[in-house]
Amino acid sequence: MLLGLAGIVSCNSGSKKEAAENADQETAPATTETVSLHKGMLSTTMQVPGELAPYQQVDLYAKESSFVKKVFVDVGSEVKQGQLLVSMEAPEINSNLAAAQSRLQSQAAIYTASNSNYNRLIETSKTPGTISKNDIDQATARKNSDKAQLEAAKSAYNSVAATRSYLDIRAPFNAVVTARNVNPGAYVGPSGKGSDLPIFVLQEQKRLRLVISVPELYTGYLKMNDEVTFDVKALPNQQFTAKVKRLAGALDAHLRSERLEMDVFNKDKKLLPGMYAEVNIPLPATDSTFVIPKSALVVSTEKVFVIRVNNHKAEWINVKKGRETEDKVEIYGKLNEGDELVKVATDEVRNGSTLKTK
Repeated sequence: MLLGLAGIVSCNSGSKKEAAENADQETAPATTETVSLHKGMLSTTMQVPGELAPYQQVDLYAKESSFVKKVFVDVGSEVKQGQLLVSMEAPEINSNLAAAQSRLQSQAAIYTASNSNYNRLIETSKTPGTISKNDIDQATARKNSDKAQLEAAKSAYNSVAATRSYLDIRAPFNAVVTARNVNPGAYVGPSGKGSDLPIFVLQEQKRLRLVISVPELYTGYLKMNDEVTFDVKALPNQQFTAKVKRLAGALDAHLRSERLEMDVFNKDKKLLPGMYAEVNIPLPATDSTFVIPKSALVVSTEKVFVIRVNNHKAEWINVKKGRETEDKVEIYGKLNEGDELVKVATDEVRNGSTLKTK
């Protein structure tokens, strides 16, 4: 019995010792891995959607009420600057032009007669006493009046002639006809039926604009003549290049981004206006910043922070997030080079808790 009681006491004391050791292990802080904070240069690329637009585009309408006489081009036609696209007819304009021309010829004859009379009087007046000064003054006034009337007739004729020229619509630049909405005999004009749609839509396609919107955070990284690459879904195995040519210089009030335009030369016309593009923009490092592993940054709904180890205590430091790669990220905050940060940080590591680091 004595031996049995001794065995029971020894077992109980062993169990208590094990339990105490386990309790000590549970209360002791777990070992936390840290990284030393250093500055570095982080170069990244950014992918943004873009749209290809024609370098120039115009909708052509009729300025004068008329009827389409003949159409010289069709959809897909390549046209040169100044090429005749469509001719129209308006009999009343032709009549007005003929009347203006008659008035011009009549006024020219009147001015010729008054000018000749004035010249004769001047020659005759060289003989003293032959022509009075009043006659010369009247002849001068008549000549000047007839000259003014002639200039007015010329202006009227040029005005009607300019109106007549509107009946022939020509290409304003080298382009491709992408839409045609009229046929011979159709009524066109600045108002009424026939003016709802443009006669033609012209696009310059051998040179395109690649338009993108760059978020506010990255606006400082791009400048004039920087080169970017892009691809389109229609040609997945090809990559194209373009250079930055125009920067808006201001942020869009709704998107908080800056509009950038790049010129794309498209002589073979593989790319079409309206295509969407995936644009890869290089973002080279411009200055050294604090670069840490992504795992050391905690992004919660309330704040963005890192956990600094200060005298074996966890200290939450609020930071701002910069650019990032697959495993690295830039941060900005009240930190010093050489600070020890928790490598795998979570909000479960409470601020002020004790840490055992390695």
